[in-house]
Amino acid sequence: MSQTRHVPVMLQRCLDLLAPALEATGPQPPVVVDCTLGLGGHSEALLEAFPEARLVALDRDKEALRLSGERLAPYGDRATLVHAVYDELPEVLDRLGIPKVQGVLFDLGVSSMQLDEADRGFAYAQDAPLDMRMDQSTGIGAAEVLNTYPPGELVRILRAYGEEKQAKRIVSAVVREREKEPFSNSARLVELIRDSLPQAAKRTGGNPAKRTFQALRIEVNGELTVLERAIPAAVGALAVGGRIAVLSYHSLEDRLVKQVFAAGAANTAPPGLPVVPERYQPRLKLLTRGAELPTEEEVAENRRAAPARLRGAQRIREEER
Repeated sequence: MSQTRHVPVMLQRCLDLLAPALEATGPQPPVVVDCTLGLGGHSEALLEAFPEARLVALDRDKEALRLSGERLAPYGDRATLVHAVYDELPEVLDRLGIPKVQGVLFDLGVSSMQLDEADRGFAYAQDAPLDMRMDQSTGIGAAEVLNTYPPGELVRILRAYGEEKQAKRIVSAVVREREKEPFSNSARLVELIRDSLPQAAKRTGGNPAKRTFQALRIEVNGELTVLERAIPAAVGALAVGGRIAVLSYHSLEDRLVKQVFAAGAANTAPPGLPVVPERYQPRLKLLTRGAELPTEEEVAENRRAAPARLRGAQRIREEER
């Protein structure tokens, strides 16, 4: 499998956002965490751009760890690769004896490798087993979700995680069809979605199966639940002056990131205090105005960058004990 096809999204902008924290010289080399290693494109660029930095990289996908391990081998012990989900960051740093880090990067969503390996079942454009687990050694796949979840729960998932307006229609068709024969492959699901949508809904927003596949993937991997824990944990791991950059690919992820950053950048003092005590001062400074988008040139070169939204923040104060 070629690694050249993997083009890291908004790479230069991510490096620029993290640079002030990773170029800082101190008694210890700066530590940067890539919470979503994937094929290692961002990680390799971080090691290359910041020769003093030490990298800790996490991924729940063992195949991704194997491939990126080969790619990052030239950097020797500057790179530590860990099989973990990104909300396990505090435990990982604790095991490695790292109290605080200078940089954190998240590139959320599905890695290029998972989309491109047909047998993983992430992509709706090709027929494959309905799996969608990022870590194939644990948990239940998408087929089991489709075949066993109660209809009301399936509707909730499609609405909440896929923002699918036609959730009820799709789920009615799924329930009818699964009684005849359980779902196992993606092509059958794609066809069922096409058949159950009204004409007007098919004309908008690309492949009509996109939202359902996104919803199933988020459910199978517990992505939003994990993210709800992971972003505050990453902010908590930052040393003062440390920076975090997060790339999201749909509004649900971006909203979570925005909420955590906004809360950290807010003054939490009760109204009317003439002087705001230290413990109420903001802990974060926002580095991006809203979410930054990829350039038109980048989207033209790499269509997977199109939905990307980038937010950055800097740690400016310790937590009050």
